[in-house]
Amino acid sequence: MRNPRIYTDQPLVKDQVVELTDSAANHVGKVLRMRPEEPLILFNGQGASWQGRIKFVAKKTVAVALEAEMSLVTESPLKVHVGQSLSRGERMDYAIQKATEMGVTEITPLFSERCEVRLNAERQEKRVRHWQQIAISACEQCGLNRVPVIHSPEPVADWIAKQKAGLKFVLHHRTDKKLEGFIPPETVSLLIGPEGGLTQEEITRAESSGFHALALGPRVLRTETAPVTALSVMQYLWGDL
Repeated sequence: MRNPRIYTDQPLVKDQVVELTDSAANHVGKVLRMRPEEPLILFNGQGASWQGRIKFVAKKTVAVALEAEMSLVTESPLKVHVGQSLSRGERMDYAIQKATEMGVTEITPLFSERCEVRLNAERQEKRVRHWQQIAISACEQCGLNRVPVIHSPEPVADWIAKQKAGLKFVLHHRTDKKLEGFIPPETVSLLIGPEGGLTQEEITRAESSGFHALALGPRVLRTETAPVTALSVMQYLWGDL
């Protein structure tokens, strides 16, 4: 029997009856066509998930009774903050979706010198909401109980200056340095350039701020492929793969 995972932004407590509204209720009632007494899992992004059972399905609401907290841990011990230079349309969506599946903790979209995407304040707010929903949907699919934070876009120089992680990397193809020889960290910051790559000035700024240059093999990766590849290797070396 199917047991889908659904995100809801509200407190979850045993024996509570939770009302799902808006997109969550629509997904359960109209998309999945679920009915009373069918099981589903609820999580609110705070680290736990709950086995529940549908009590009723109405036009715009779905009521779920919480039965038991689930103890499965799906979060990686490695905390990674990706600074992802903005790319167009589906490329940015893909990077956020797949980085979430690979256990990223935070993502900050970045305006870099060769970035072709320009967003005013209103569009930024809409895009951040869109990207956060992509991360939530990815968590529903892959089993994560903590939703990564999608920050508002900022200039790459500002992001570099804020990073305090145990290890910091700037990914580019002008180096042959590999991901080896480092003491396993608890936190990582990873800077990824746009489709045209980071400029030498941006790379130098990052390295001057303690970032290590990093290449992931001899091939040039697309901007949306880079975070997935890097996170996969980091999770294998220091995380939970």
